Amino acid sequence: MRSLVFALEYDPGCNRVADTLADHPDARIRSLSLHVTEERLWRVDHATGTPAALDDIEDAFLTADYYADCLATDDCGATQSTQVLDHTDDTLVLYSYWERTPDCSSVPHIARAHLGDGVLFDTRHESRHYTWRIIHSGQGDVGAFFDELETAVGTCAQMELLRTADTEVSRRVGHSDRAELAPEQAAALEAAVEHGYYETPRAVDVGELAEHLDVPRSTLTYRLRRAEAYLAAQYVETEPIPEHSPNPT
Repeated sequence: MRSLVFALEYDPGCNRVADTLADHPDARIRSLSLHVTEERLWRVDHATGTPAALDDIEDAFLTADYYADCLATDDCGATQSTQVLDHTDDTLVLYSYWERTPDCSSVPHIARAHLGDGVLFDTRHESRHYTWRIIHSGQGDVGAFFDELETAVGTCAQMELLRTADTEVSRRVGHSDRAELAPEQAAALEAAVEHGYYETPRAVDVGELAEHLDVPRSTLTYRLRRAEAYLAAQYVETEPIPEHSPNPT
């Protein structure tokens, strides 16, 4: 099996959900399940954030001109519906169903066409960054997948390959993807250390560091978070964890 991880960074005005998340930097959306056939897609998503953020996210899903996962830049005539399964002060759970037309395109449908049946999807959406992790057999054509995806995305988003690796059974659940840190994340982390971002007090803030690297603030924040998450996972995987916490002294 192979694991393929990449991100789409949407430009303003290209994706209603991305625009909403950009207005609420602390909000997140992750997929709980995502299934696709040749003509249909259905998924359940879990969003977290402030009450105002969740209200805006719900509105974005329910009132968008066309389905948020569709890569078409205009209404493609698809049939879609979204239902709210749960909405509290800090949690929003949404079920979405989509029947595509020949004019529709999406990451899962392109993946299925080039990577074969049985592909598994996991997504994370924060600010303008939409991160996809795809588990596939390794028998498909990854190059053709990215070529078609790049054409479908057009000028609305930039693609960033984060990692591709073999998957294996790990001794810890959730850490089966063993791969090196993506170059863009490694560069962001190196610059952060070099310029004192992790010092106490910080020598630079994220805005100053982003300006120095000539990248958008949201892009740098995203890369640092992914790098930190990777390093934390590597630490937990390699360091023994005691079965019982020591008694306080």
